[in-house]
Amino acid sequence: MREAVIKRKTNETDIEIKINLDGTGNYMSKDGKSLIDTGCGFFNHMMELFAKHSCVDMSIKCKGDVEVDFHHSVEDIGICLGMAFKEALGDKKGINRYGWILLPMDEALIMSAIDFSDRGMLCFNVEFPNEYKVGDMDTELVEEFMIAFSRNAGITLHIEKFAGTNIHHIVEGIFKALARCLKQAVAMDPRNPNAIPSTKGKLA
Repeated sequence: MREAVIKRKTNETDIEIKINLDGTGNYMSKDGKSLIDTGCGFFNHMMELFAKHSCVDMSIKCKGDVEVDFHHSVEDIGICLGMAFKEALGDKKGINRYGWILLPMDEALIMSAIDFSDRGMLCFNVEFPNEYKVGDMDTELVEEFMIAFSRNAGITLHIEKFAGTNIHHIVEGIFKALARCLKQAVAMDPRNPNAIPSTKGKLA
């Protein structure tokens, strides 16, 4: 099984993340409670739909300095989740490597594309409406999460907004698009299950 457990503790956050790339997108305990607790209600929602649409079984526990704001928690969860994907994939043998989607979320239209190149970078071309928050989370933290995740997962990640006026729809579309791309990229290629998907012989 392609699984990982990441624990990271600093003076700002204490995080434990568990993932199973070959899951069904489960984020619920046997007694029907969410296994995702980021300390931020809206970000919980984003991580739950991220798990569901990526088909990655996931639990996230974060104790952060939320009395300051949610910046450290969101960014550090991005770091840990990226580390978890990198560890669970190992040498990336047999994966599709690439994933892409043009995802509609009501009036919002989001493009996302991923390459598990082991060269972490983010190209984020999204303008939000004038609101500075969505739910209880600052909108600027969406990009901060994506930067941290892409760097630590070792992926090239492009996200672009083609349409959208409702900020909830835009952000939800971004996380769903990311999840769907990851689902494609980490899936095994049945024609080349033992091959590194690169002419270099390694992804680096």
